Amino acid sequence: MQYLIGTDIGTSGTKSILMDTTGKLLAQDLEEYDVLTPKPLWAEQWPDVWVKGVKDSIRAVVKESGVSPDDIKGIGISGLYGGSGVPVDADMKPVRPDLIWMDRRAQEETEWVKSHISTEKLTEITGDDVVDPYYGYTKILWIKNHEPENWRKIRMFLPPSNFAIYQLTGAVCIDHTAAGNLGGLYDINTHTWSKELLKDMGIPESMMPEPIVDSTTIVGGITKEAAADLGVNEGTPVVSGGVDVGAANVGMGVFEPGRYVAAIGSSMNAALVSKDPIKGQGLIVWPYPYKSENLVYNFSGSATAGAITKWFRDNLGEKEVAEQENGGDNAYVALGKEAHDISVGSDGLVVLPYFMGERAPVWNSDAKGMIFGLSLVHTKAHLFHAFQEAVCYALRHSIESTGRDLGDYIVIAGGVTNSPDWVQMFADVTGYAVRTPIENAEANLGDVMLAGLGTGILTVNDVQKWQVLGDKIEPNKRRHEAYNKFYKLYRQLYKDLEGDMHTLTQITKESEALLQPEGSVK
Repeated sequence: MQYLIGTDIGTSGTKSILMDTTGKLLAQDLEEYDVLTPKPLWAEQWPDVWVKGVKDSIRAVVKESGVSPDDIKGIGISGLYGGSGVPVDADMKPVRPDLIWMDRRAQEETEWVKSHISTEKLTEITGDDVVDPYYGYTKILWIKNHEPENWRKIRMFLPPSNFAIYQLTGAVCIDHTAAGNLGGLYDINTHTWSKELLKDMGIPESMMPEPIVDSTTIVGGITKEAAADLGVNEGTPVVSGGVDVGAANVGMGVFEPGRYVAAIGSSMNAALVSKDPIKGQGLIVWPYPYKSENLVYNFSGSATAGAITKWFRDNLGEKEVAEQENGGDNAYVALGKEAHDISVGSDGLVVLPYFMGERAPVWNSDAKGMIFGLSLVHTKAHLFHAFQEAVCYALRHSIESTGRDLGDYIVIAGGVTNSPDWVQMFADVTGYAVRTPIENAEANLGDVMLAGLGTGILTVNDVQKWQVLGDKIEPNKRRHEAYNKFYKLYRQLYKDLEGDMHTLTQITKESEALLQPEGSVK
């Protein structure tokens, strides 16, 4: 039997799985870590936590599975959207932490781009019709403008997965998905770096990694040193699986256009694969991992989907966390049980899940989280239920932004699928039947498939035979009808409060400046 490893570098943890070529899962391991948030709307990570997570998780699955290194035929590695990417110097050492996708500090750079480069040009070249701090190119400009000493040291910007691949293989590359997701610098028509836009931005082309590869390309082999550390053979082929949310779609068996998949982890990445970019809807557009030069990934989704429930657990679930540590239920499971009997609309609570601003389709760095409708009758269970509903509302908003019929079901992957109540809620809110993965592997499964395709030991026909999805969960028509009213209010609340959100941001900045000690520099 032959085996493959799929490794995904996530925002809050790196997970590896080991599977055989029939799709059987033999071992999995998750290594967790934190995001650095030194200031409001800032989010960055040093890449050493990713590299350690990759090494520890691969080593763990190799040991747990007990398979011979001779039978491990390939490793696929995907990663979070790394925003700016890891800025490395001439010796390939990180110059500063990576400004990851969640970081929204590049407000001034965003406004500069809007005033100096036409949106029409950006859309024509990149496929994106929105300029926003979400994109990596605005974050790169922030480093250029605010950290000139670091800027002079930077040789290139490497995405998280490609930085880890370099550490394991010594090979430098970037895949089309990560290049396209930088936005503003990648030509989706020619599938190369845009010399014109790089010149307009004042970013040297030499800072952009080469070569740009498809996510089924073998980019290198495991070095002797890394092989000894991981327990695999020297030269084991490594495939660059790309941005993890795209890999997750591959893992759900999407090899043709038309299927909608929502991968919900710390953030939500809900996407439709198509032959041509969906323009004019505020979606994020970049090449799909499979057949990158022929298929397009159009996505949106809440910046802080699973992250808001993690925030809830960490700040309001002290009792449940303590019980978990003493051998009780997982804290999320316990909170879900407490909320099981809460009715549609959480007895009059609506949450806006904009805890770190919001990206597509809202595109507002000043968007704020909010709990609307609180009264003395509400309990912690009501609040948790309303937080879950907020993520469902965000998914429905994303679905509507595609402007297309999504067929007889949508696919939802990620940690949310561990809760049957939450999965049913997604169906009830959206009105679509939902299917979920049989194994909670998401991007990792896609990494395995891409590694198999890249090494030639699997074909698309092979992986399409794998039973990766469970049965449909149908929406409850009465609950869907009730949710329509709450969803309408959810959308209206944001419209009503959008101006106040901007005002709050402004007066917060003014207050901080006013309260600075005399003579200090902020």
